[in-house]
Amino acid sequence: MDWTAVDAYLEQVARSEAEVLSPAGERLKVGVDLGTAYIVIVVLDENDNPVACEKRAASVLRDGVVVDYTGARRIVGELKAALESRIGRALTQCAIAMPAGTETSVKTHVYVAEGAGFEVIRVLDEPTAANALYRVSNGAIVDIGGGTTGLAVFRDGKVIRVADEATGGVHLTLVLSGNLGVPFAEAERLKMERSNHRKILPIVKPVLEKMASIVRRHIDTAETSALYLCGGTCCMTGMEEIFETYIGFPVFKPANPFLVTPTGIAMNCVMASDTCGGGSLCSSQS
Repeated sequence: MDWTAVDAYLEQVARSEAEVLSPAGERLKVGVDLGTAYIVIVVLDENDNPVACEKRAASVLRDGVVVDYTGARRIVGELKAALESRIGRALTQCAIAMPAGTETSVKTHVYVAEGAGFEVIRVLDEPTAANALYRVSNGAIVDIGGGTTGLAVFRDGKVIRVADEATGGVHLTLVLSGNLGVPFAEAERLKMERSNHRKILPIVKPVLEKMASIVRRHIDTAETSALYLCGGTCCMTGMEEIFETYIGFPVFKPANPFLVTPTGIAMNCVMASDTCGGGSLCSSQS
């Protein structure tokens, strides 16, 4: 994988938070990522070039499940309106993604996006969405967000297994808060500052090892020889080294793993079902 190219592309996505990048063609592709800690909407042009991005810290989901429907719909609607104002065009269709293994919550996620004015045309699991960017043929993509650790194992470019468990960035913050004796919000702020990562890594290491144990439990080392990380929690500096030591084979991540999944969701904003890639939730909405 050309990580230099991946990092350069994600840098463009991040840049689109501050400025609108000129789209090629008429069609826009939209990805709505409903996360435990953040809600993110990424807009790409028809050639997958970044156009604009908006995000908002939110606590309307827990472990990948919507617990505040009204709040989630309001935030998605506000982000959609902000993007439409910036781009000067209406955004009508979107793709969404779910943590692997949360199929029972699909309808609620769809209702949130529809309530904000979108037509949902694709639903897929988060690791499969991430693979639109990574293009892993053989290996496992691990998406660690605020509430869950999800993974998809790929063989010959097809998903052969998905799994998800409720351990994520929120759990790192809780451990940090208890260890340092500071409020949750202060611990979250400390965690978000990259300059603090090396100092706090020993404190949160047991939680990261638990995440690694979840991954190891769901993969067969005979069929998987590399892990590819994404998700906001993977921004923690040095966590890939803990995973690599614990699991025993190479672990890779880009410079900005936070934007991988929402960007991959947007890349999947197409109607054709034959481009699904075999994800467990992958479907077209009519």
